[in-house]
Amino acid sequence: MAAPQEEFLRLLGESIAGGTLIKLTLGRYRGVDATLRNLHVRPVTLQAGPHLSFVWRYAARDITKNHAPAAALTQLVGLIGGDFGSAHLFTTTQDAQLEFARDGTTRLKILPHATVAPPSGEHDRRKDRLIPSSSPWLHRLGVTTATGTVREGMAAKFKQINRFVELLAPLVKDAPLSADRPVEVADMGCGKGYLTFAAWQFFQTIAQRPVHVRGIEQRPELVELCNRTARECGCDGLEFAAGLIADAPLTKLDVLIALHACDTATDDAIAQGIAAAAALIVVAPCCHKELSPQFTAPAVLGPALRHGIFHERQAEFATDALRTLLLEWAGYETRAFEFISIEHTARNLMIAAVRRPPPGDRAAVAAQVRNLAAFYGVRTQHLAVRLGFPLVS
Repeated sequence: MAAPQEEFLRLLGESIAGGTLIKLTLGRYRGVDATLRNLHVRPVTLQAGPHLSFVWRYAARDITKNHAPAAALTQLVGLIGGDFGSAHLFTTTQDAQLEFARDGTTRLKILPHATVAPPSGEHDRRKDRLIPSSSPWLHRLGVTTATGTVREGMAAKFKQINRFVELLAPLVKDAPLSADRPVEVADMGCGKGYLTFAAWQFFQTIAQRPVHVRGIEQRPELVELCNRTARECGCDGLEFAAGLIADAPLTKLDVLIALHACDTATDDAIAQGIAAAAALIVVAPCCHKELSPQFTAPAVLGPALRHGIFHERQAEFATDALRTLLLEWAGYETRAFEFISIEHTARNLMIAAVRRPPPGDRAAVAAQVRNLAAFYGVRTQHLAVRLGFPLVS
């Protein structure tokens, strides 16, 4: 009789080759990255043919990579029993669970599975979405057809909309929102309003909270389009206004959203949220231009930062790291994570801040901000200016 691990790998290989694989889950991670939780593998069909999609699940983000079947199986052979101490295989005919005990023994359990049709693996297959494709505003904004089919070229936008709502749900649940009045939401630099409408629908149908959502956009033609769409779709409590992020009057605010506001406009949005004492601030920065001219490369980084792409990425990192620390200094608990897979957009970082003073000394956080700025030779940064925080003491 084959050893348990060999038998499990045989079953895995047969399920991949025979098209009966539903999914594979690797757990009990025991590698060096403390933030990695588990790995989920499922079959997908790409233009290049059948592949296996690896979803690496970390504490604050997911990373997806697709591999051809042979390469995927080779990688899994090394992971099962290596970095992962358990593996659970689901196929159309049976389930197999492999466990590696601390005493060195290996146990394999095989159970019958209810017969189902093999998964299609198609990326565009129908699936449950928090924002269904039948939502009328999606059609009016050109994402779907009149019958609720996602239009050609809009699949990534539809996925981004739903990913945004998936991320928003736990953040809203964690935020200290008032329960005795409608939630006040502002979406700064909202563009065509895709995510503004999504936020409104989330509060209305999923969170089931009374809400007033206001989109702020500089281009009047988009404001007119969005207001007309909101009226025609019966979106009570949703409105759009023309204006600049920095000048928008925000007196009463619970949630501030600013996704892909260009360069220092993200800083203006964050500052607006802090000034209004928003319970939740959610931003996805874009176009980091301000700090790059100020950069004075530390000696250890000098040779690397002579390359433009490294210089640019370090400027992006320093900008968003300073924003996160300044939010913490202002009394917010922060998280930074991947918004949507980089295969869909390079602008994939999201910073979420909940108004809850984090443990620790505020003066110590201020020192962290100044130390980071000094490391890169940064003497001024727009959010710091808006907050009245001198980077150079």
